[in-house]
Amino acid sequence: MAYPVMMSDTPADNIIRMIGDQCDWTLWPEGGPSDEDLAPIEGFYTYGHMKVKGELMDRMPNLRVISNFGVGVDHINTRDAADRGIPVGNTPDILNGATADMTITLLLAAARNLVIGDHYARSAAFTSYDPNILHGQEAHGSTIGIIGMGKIGRVVAKRAAAFDMTILYHNRRPNPEAEAELGAEYHSLDDLLQESDFVTLNCPLTEETRNLIGARELGLMKETAILVNVARGGVINHDALVVALKEGQIASAAVDVTEPEPLPRNHPLLALENVIIAPHLGSATRQTREKMAQMSVDNLIAGLAGKPLPAQVSVN
Repeated sequence: MAYPVMMSDTPADNIIRMIGDQCDWTLWPEGGPSDEDLAPIEGFYTYGHMKVKGELMDRMPNLRVISNFGVGVDHINTRDAADRGIPVGNTPDILNGATADMTITLLLAAARNLVIGDHYARSAAFTSYDPNILHGQEAHGSTIGIIGMGKIGRVVAKRAAAFDMTILYHNRRPNPEAEAELGAEYHSLDDLLQESDFVTLNCPLTEETRNLIGARELGLMKETAILVNVARGGVINHDALVVALKEGQIASAAVDVTEPEPLPRNHPLLALENVIIAPHLGSATRQTREKMAQMSVDNLIAGLAGKPLPAQVSVN
């Protein structure tokens, strides 16, 4: 089934046009370029999650900047780039609202059986209204546990506050501003998992957060709990998630990201009804993608000119 792009121009079209107005460009060829192709490259623009490591950077001896379309840079080895004096740009902040909206969208869709209900309403089985089916869970007045109280997590918390939700959070360190503004309560990861009706993942993928949610953590959650992932697929151990959903350790999950992405078409998650899987739509609004395109091109052009990047990734 083909899904049409709902814009006259895609973000990629706009990006190519903006770059082409200011420098020469070439698309990454299928099968990859030769060393001869890469030798003159001064700027590298990543659209998607192509792996960019030191070995690739070394094939571009004239490389001066890497610009990423998106805020997450777990696919780029920023340490390798820093060691080579290559700045890496991303698109922070401008996608916070859209990604937080997606978090709440998935939370509500899972809580109210929206996808299952849609399939049922379209089926031949739906011949009369039945008040006994598809009873979901209420979001308002419930407890949400936000893992990752960064910029996106704080916007999720604002949305949750509008639903009169009790807001728990876990972070590398407490966030006093979020606590003062939103009444959020800092909890250990285990306590948050045990107490939350909804657990949302809004943290970056790092060495510390890879497989953060595995069999032990899923076992701590309520049987009625719903897990939402709008971070990166690697934050959840997918094998453990399959078991938890099959065995009713948790009620359901709703994920915008997977690992790998997309999942193999025979992956067991795809066969489960109590999981919603979206095709990485967190920042996919017209307004946000246009802003991301502009910021990422600004980063690229600044790096080519030897100027500071408007949004440069810091390396600890």
